[in-house]
Amino acid sequence: MRVVSAYLLAVLGGKASPTADDINKILSSVGVEADADKVNKLISELEGKDLQEVLAAGRAKLASVPSGGAVAAAAAPAAGGAAPAAAAAPKKEEKKEPSEEEVSVVSRRCMQWMV
Repeated sequence: MRVVSAYLLAVLGGKASPTADDINKILSSVGVEADADKVNKLISELEGKDLQEVLAAGRAKLASVPSGGAVAAAAAPAAGGAAPAAAAAPKKEEKKEPSEEEVSVVSRRCMQWMV
């Protein structure tokens, strides 16, 4: 991630096609030593490609990935076998509405206090 971040920073800084030296300078400025293999692999993977198109393709792939907690919880039992339904569904705390008797008691006390 650091190498990718440094690459993107170099592009934002005006370098259309950052070099390994550009990435290493950015990372060394914050005290990080870059792995040369990762830097070279990233540069070779992105060589000749438009970064905007690469990012757009990545966004399109991520759009198909489920990201909601309920979807993941529901999909887990299907993939891993049978699981109790109570464990898959999060428990909701029910709000208790005060009964008419409780409301009238509170109302009477408020009225007595006001008088």
